[in-house]
Amino acid sequence: MRFAFGKNWQSYSANALTARRIEQARRAFGELLTGIDLQQKRFVDIGFGQGLSLVVAAEMGADVLGIDIDADNLEALKTTQQAMGCDKPLRTRIASILDDEFAQSDRGGFDIVHSWGVLHHTGNMHKAIENACTLVADGGYFVCSIYNAHWSSPIWKVIKWSYNKLPRPGRQIAVGLFYPVIFIAKWLVTGRNPRKKDRGMDFLHDVVDWVGGYPYEYAGCEEIRDFVCQLGFDCLKIRPAQVPTGCNEFVFRKTLASAEPAD
Repeated sequence: MRFAFGKNWQSYSANALTARRIEQARRAFGELLTGIDLQQKRFVDIGFGQGLSLVVAAEMGADVLGIDIDADNLEALKTTQQAMGCDKPLRTRIASILDDEFAQSDRGGFDIVHSWGVLHHTGNMHKAIENACTLVADGGYFVCSIYNAHWSSPIWKVIKWSYNKLPRPGRQIAVGLFYPVIFIAKWLVTGRNPRKKDRGMDFLHDVVDWVGGYPYEYAGCEEIRDFVCQLGFDCLKIRPAQVPTGCNEFVFRKTLASAEPAD
């Protein structure tokens, strides 16, 4: 059972993507990757969704590839490209990061591996992270965000599972019920109007994602940091989530010492 992420992103790109949100996305992407040169670098976005990060990376001069399990995101990406004035052909592939054959075929093939808010929706988060790290070239970067672990996380897992069991009218009712709850909770925690989103996002489409995004896993900052570092990476940056069940952001660099010995 899987939430229709692609349908939600299609709706976002067609109805909620504005010039202001595009500039927000560009700014947030640049801040997260501060100090990382993308010019002529091999960049892969795992779970490219609506395509904002993929297009911005291409704008910054990277040789990009977007992979996603949901073919509906191809239409969302096309709409985003048009809105951003990007006429450069972007390589995409419908594939799962859980596919070991795919991970091994492109082993060490990318200077930057990027995956924002995706790997915890695969159904096997740790394997997804491990396969994503396999794609990183020595000295390259792994940039990701993962839902933070909180006492309420198991409750959200049940909510998300239940949402996907409902018929369409029931899902619409669920979003309507949770919208004010999430709105008030986020305002109390952050002190900001939740509709004033970062990264180019839209509150309504985020609520649909938060209520329905399943499969769903989560982990604390230390767990993710330690797991990835054991795979041969140094942790360069951690940006904790602004809300308890939000996404922690990470930037790792693959150590040259992790290179496999020559035959």
